[in-house]
Amino acid sequence: MKICKVLKPLVSTNRIAGFGHKHLQVVQDGSAQLVAVDAVGSVPGDWVICVGSSAAREAAGSKEYPSDLTIVGIIDDWDPDAER
Repeated sequence: MKICKVLKPLVSTNRIAGFGHKHLQVVQDGSAQLVAVDAVGSVPGDWVICVGSSAAREAAGSKEYPSDLTIVGIIDDWDPDAER
């Protein structure tokens, strides 16, 4: 699992049939920007929990779903800058 920050939605109208109508979000993972399937309805600014690999496909709805990163949870309270 990864903690990422949702930056903005991504709209893609031309998709393969297996992609369906799932919502996509651009997320920040450290210095990298990635595209994640949004299974929970997150909004820009949310800190989220993402899963990858086969867990991402299953969380998006099917093991055959073409996703390698899926948002599975919105973090309610977390300060990334807090001292440990």
